[in-house]
Amino acid sequence: MSYNVLVGSLPSYFGQLTNLQWLQLGSNLEHLDISNNRLVGSLPSYFGQLTNLRWLQLGSNSINGTLPTSLSNLTLLEHLDISNNLLVGSLPSYFGQLTNLLYLDLSCNNLTGTIPRLPYILEYVNMSYNYLKGPIPDSISPYALKGNKDVCTDIFYYQKGFQMKPCPPHNQTMHILRIVLPILGALILAFSLLMCLTHHITAIKNKHAHTTTTKNGDEFCIWNYDGNMAYEDIIRGTEDFDFRYCIGTGAYGSVYKAQLPSGKVVALKKLHGFEAEVPALDASFRNEIKVLSEIKHRHIVKLYGFCLHRRIMFLIYQYMERGSLFSVLYDDAEAMELDWKKRADIVKGVAHALSYLHHDCIPPIVHRDISSSNILLNTEWQPSVSDFGTARILQHDSSNRTIVAGTIGYIAPELAYTMVVSEKCDVYSFGVVALETLVGSHPKEILSSLQSASTEDIKLCEILDPRLLFPGRAVLLDILQVAIVTLSCLNPNPCSRPTMKCVSQYFLRPLAPLHISAREISLHQLMSQELSMT
Repeated sequence: MSYNVLVGSLPSYFGQLTNLQWLQLGSNLEHLDISNNRLVGSLPSYFGQLTNLRWLQLGSNSINGTLPTSLSNLTLLEHLDISNNLLVGSLPSYFGQLTNLLYLDLSCNNLTGTIPRLPYILEYVNMSYNYLKGPIPDSISPYALKGNKDVCTDIFYYQKGFQMKPCPPHNQTMHILRIVLPILGALILAFSLLMCLTHHITAIKNKHAHTTTTKNGDEFCIWNYDGNMAYEDIIRGTEDFDFRYCIGTGAYGSVYKAQLPSGKVVALKKLHGFEAEVPALDASFRNEIKVLSEIKHRHIVKLYGFCLHRRIMFLIYQYMERGSLFSVLYDDAEAMELDWKKRADIVKGVAHALSYLHHDCIPPIVHRDISSSNILLNTEWQPSVSDFGTARILQHDSSNRTIVAGTIGYIAPELAYTMVVSEKCDVYSFGVVALETLVGSHPKEILSSLQSASTEDIKLCEILDPRLLFPGRAVLLDILQVAIVTLSCLNPNPCSRPTMKCVSQYFLRPLAPLHISAREISLHQLMSQELSMT
């Protein structure tokens, strides 16, 4: 049945063809899921003929052999899962050519060799528990490579947290540079001590320097940067934190914009001296350093460094040109520029970031203050989750009771009476932000109506941001997908809310075409959609 225009699902009676040995559906399929079976043998090369394939799930079988080169033909592929099989051989280089690939899971196989370059668009990658070797590429989290005993890193935290060994020097010159450059940098800057937090940093890798210096009693630390940033550059770039460079104020300090001598623009969050004397604010400031220095994700704001002193404390951040999602939604001109496709992508990006915090960090991290003010946007409208001052590391062997933290209007209702922090608190707050993104303003009246039967009378088209035209066919399914997820996350019962991993994976699935008029869909119908909790 190859080379047709078949649409829809394969009929269920295919399962009655118990003697079937060969089924060829080439150039038809977009979604193929035959995971959790007892398939044996190697992957056939004709998989490369399924050029329309977007979703290929073969996990939890007994597939052996190597990954065929014909998979490089699947240029539309977005989701590839061949985890929990018996694959051998090296990882092919063609993964870098699959520019639409968002999800890649090759964990729990017998793959060997070094790690190839992967597309930066990947939202999720897992190659854990194989026999890979070599340094960790910049685009891959160490969580995705745990259980590979020959993977190496020069980052001390990764060595300690993931039992990874340091990378050997490539040659004598590199070995000398590793020793000399940090010392030379300290001499030029006239700083006396090299230390970052509590660890001695010795690695210089891929032109990124780790530098810790002291100046007049201030501890100044940078990492994942070009190594040339100095304390004086920050003071000079803001004219000693002059008010003219202030671009906003937060819960415990002010935010400044600074341009460095290299031309790079950064954001500085500064805790005022009198605020540093308040124990809760000081602890929150230091907590943000601890959390952000240990995590890395494309949709989490990047922390370049910090300065800690009782007289002056500031954090050095990636600068997000468009400001917060809140400020964009409440500015009519910018809100109209934020079309439905951009809004759907923002919600999905935040979901992937929270999934990473909850399910890929060990131990899990709960943000506790997800709001539209804490979602920052760059020039490409890509979101980054920020403001981790109240984030909490979950310890599953303790009660996780705490005082209520967060922004009014986004806090999960159960916190009012349980005071117990869990990932499901972030899920609810995410649901509020997602609904706010669709509505264009804080949806407090809609949140109240969701608890009653009145949702049967509320149409989706009635609550969407009226400043934009109703979503066209190209993006309508995306908006419906976001709406279904949003309403599921706002369930008053935390046990009935999906996990963020479930939400993240749901956004990677294709949605079935509509069979009714989009303008007739009610919130009640969207709430009745089943979002898989597995």
